[in-house]
Amino acid sequence: MRPMRISYLGPTGTYSEIAALMYAQPHDTLVPQPALPAVVQSVEAGQADVAMMPIENVLEGAVTTTLDLLIHDTALMICKELVVPIKHQLLGKQGQHLADVEVVYGHPQSLGQCRHFIDTHLRHATIIASLSNSAAPAEALASARPAVAIGTLRAAELTGATVVVPDIQDSSHNVTRFVALRGADAPPTGDDKTSLCFGFDREDQSGQIVRPLQILADANINMTKFESRPSRAVLGEYIFLVDINGHRLDPHIAAALQKMREITGFLKIFGSYPRWQKD
Repeated sequence: MRPMRISYLGPTGTYSEIAALMYAQPHDTLVPQPALPAVVQSVEAGQADVAMMPIENVLEGAVTTTLDLLIHDTALMICKELVVPIKHQLLGKQGQHLADVEVVYGHPQSLGQCRHFIDTHLRHATIIASLSNSAAPAEALASARPAVAIGTLRAAELTGATVVVPDIQDSSHNVTRFVALRGADAPPTGDDKTSLCFGFDREDQSGQIVRPLQILADANINMTKFESRPSRAVLGEYIFLVDINGHRLDPHIAAALQKMREITGFLKIFGSYPRWQKD
């Protein structure tokens, strides 16, 4: 198998890079991009083979940019899902003491996810938002004032920062789900998941949303996620996103999806792929 090029939201040292490294094989190449649409576009343009995209965080919910790209803007399909633990480290210079810290750098999401630690141990410090979890430690190391940053172990490795305090996140259960996108989804394994969306091209009717979901229930298909996004066409009109257990090629899944397609305005399958298994 030839080496792959894996596109991800850069820069290096971010959780997106960690997800890409989890997916990659030893000879694969990682290709950072400046924005999520560019991650997808690089694969569509043939500059990369796989797009690694964050899709859901256990604390903050859906990554709406990724969902909107899947709904409206790309024909790439999900071929794999990965779950990355979000473990924030307090990084700084060797020998840095918390009592001396004057500035804390961090990406806004990371700052919010470490609020209890900051309020307890660093309330005396000035908080400065950074563009990424890898930019923050670089800024802390370059600061003329005693400074620390919230970042990843990977960012510490890349910048030469020291872990001042490990695992400062407020929740030990914080994880982000990533999906790998490419031109085709994955073949059946016997333990798969299918992601899709559907919408309606007519005025609201009583039971309109229930009927497609009832098809899944009648076929004994387990639905593991249901959420909505604005259609981008009409105010108050929505696209509904569903995850189900099973592969789109499984006969009972295929039959149910066809029935759903017949009673909705449109139905788009994002892909079928092996279900993530917690170690």
